[in-house]
Amino acid sequence: MKLVIAVSTLLLIAGLHVNGEQDARPLAKETHDFKRVGDVAIQADVYRRNGAQSRPVLVWIHGGALIVGSRVSVPGDLLKLCRDENYILVSIDYRLAPEVKLRAIAADLVDAIDWIRTTGPKAFHADPKRIVIAGGSAGGYLTMLAGIKVKPRPLALVAYWGYGDVDGDWYIKPARFYRENFPIIGKDDAFRAVGKKVLTGTDGKDPEQKDRGLFYRYLRQNGLWTKVVTGFDPLTEKSKLDPYCPVRNITAQYPPILMIHGTKDEDVPYELSADMARELARHKVAHELVTVPDAGHGLAGGKRELVDKARRRALAFIRERLRDKE
Repeated sequence: MKLVIAVSTLLLIAGLHVNGEQDARPLAKETHDFKRVGDVAIQADVYRRNGAQSRPVLVWIHGGALIVGSRVSVPGDLLKLCRDENYILVSIDYRLAPEVKLRAIAADLVDAIDWIRTTGPKAFHADPKRIVIAGGSAGGYLTMLAGIKVKPRPLALVAYWGYGDVDGDWYIKPARFYRENFPIIGKDDAFRAVGKKVLTGTDGKDPEQKDRGLFYRYLRQNGLWTKVVTGFDPLTEKSKLDPYCPVRNITAQYPPILMIHGTKDEDVPYELSADMARELARHKVAHELVTVPDAGHGLAGGKRELVDKARRRALAFIRERLRDKE
């Protein structure tokens, strides 16, 4: 596969320490095309320090209901962790629904990790044996999916308010929260925002972001997300969705995972992570579910000390796992 690299201004030239103190300058960022499908380039941002030593990799997968979002949105605490510990952070894009379906998105996920393992050692000195994958919301779902799709399995996973199925009542029935708290979106207005071209990411600066957000709201208000995003009818083609529901594919070989979820999440119900925890326990897979009482999606509204504690636990978990060689 031909590799195309666009290198941003290098923000860091020195190593880990300056005058005996930890270097607090930002990591350098390089943008790579890790995959092309026709004329669509799918990209990853690689954040790292200069140096030729092989380093562990933390992969970040953005959220956005598989419909919006971009690799440019990386949690600051994860960037700081990678800066402080001399890890490489790779933030990936993927093709967005509904212009492509879940099958293609899953393929982009697998190809991104394969690219890190095969090209990463030479291109940016990645250690292919030390990879942890993390993501939030839909990115948390893709993180869980990586546990069954990516081979060899990553060292560990961190799912922030993710979900282990795509065909539960929460996604295939009209969502009360979205119907009662937002204006009802009409079909014509909803679909006006999509279908024009395949996108690999949107952020707050893109005009598509707001319109595609309305499209997502329409899907939730009408219980259509699963059918539109996957291309399968959850009522008549449930077996075709099985391969995309991590909770139904847990084995003893599933990677260790830490999950974080708020109990008052109105977008992705807390029970989705609880269901994963029960299934992981049944198969004796190492796992943690960090529960934040009264927190909503993204831990909004949770007590600051509990939110901070949950995030610190995730960072510690990543450190623990990336110390291991196997």
